[in-house]
Amino acid sequence: MKVRLSEYDRNWIKMYKEEVEIIKCIFGDEIVKFEHFGSTSVPNMKAKPVVDMMCLVKDVKKIDLFNAQMERLGYDVAGEWGIPGRRLFRKGGNDRTHHIHVYQYNHPQIRRHLVFRDYLRAHPDEVERYTCFKEKLADQYEDTALYSKAKKPFINELEQWALNWFESEGL
Repeated sequence: MKVRLSEYDRNWIKMYKEEVEIIKCIFGDEIVKFEHFGSTSVPNMKAKPVVDMMCLVKDVKKIDLFNAQMERLGYDVAGEWGIPGRRLFRKGGNDRTHHIHVYQYNHPQIRRHLVFRDYLRAHPDEVERYTCFKEKLADQYEDTALYSKAKKPFINELEQWALNWFESEGL
């Protein structure tokens, strides 16, 4: 898939909220809470226009029972997709609009994602630096897989800063 970066769009929040209401009808009482994360959740961040959603559930294994319903809604069922204990659903084919990352409420990956989001929201200078880096990579790479791989070292460093910030602030 080709890398598509877009200017920040306030409509991403609306897209997130609308999809939450749809997914609530599918997963029902299994849901503990939803979180909007990733670049579309950070004001002024340039992003691939794909809304990343986190759905925290009581029992992630029960989510597999809803795969057919998710497919009928236009979601690709990707299973764990490289992260044990996660279920990933992708909507929109090559013009993706949503990724739903489903985790059991106590999964260790949750904290990392949310601290990273909150760090960026609190540090507009880092948003600008990260946006510039993404633009540079988007000019270098046409394929999203190569783009994502090239971003990884930068993200790992920024995540560590975010975790240090989180700990030092006592959040």
